[in-house]
Amino acid sequence: MRGKRIAKMILIGVPLAALALVLFTFLVMNLWNWLMPALFGWKVITFWQAAGLLILSKILFGGFRGGRGGPGHWRRRMRDRWENMTPEERENFRKGMRDRCGHFGAPMPPTTDAKA
Repeated sequence: MRGKRIAKMILIGVPLAALALVLFTFLVMNLWNWLMPALFGWKVITFWQAAGLLILSKILFGGFRGGRGGPGHWRRRMRDRWENMTPEERENFRKGMRDRCGHFGAPMPPTTDAKA
């Protein structure tokens, strides 16, 4: 049963994703060819140049984060871990962080001014 569902997803999902990618590339190409030559005097681009532009935009602006929870995912995971720690585990964690990173956020010791 599960094998049929996976095969059906592949048979329907892959062509549908490819069609969506082709349509999106045509949209980018047509928008570019409509706006950029008229506004800035730039050249008209082909389908493959539009596809390359999409890939370049993904690399430069989107990164390769994947779909693992989106922004703030690590923060939610750390908060969940923190809430499940015992007070002793929290203190050990703080001590380990202080040993590795220094003592951030601690009050500065009082200093004596030589000017006074």
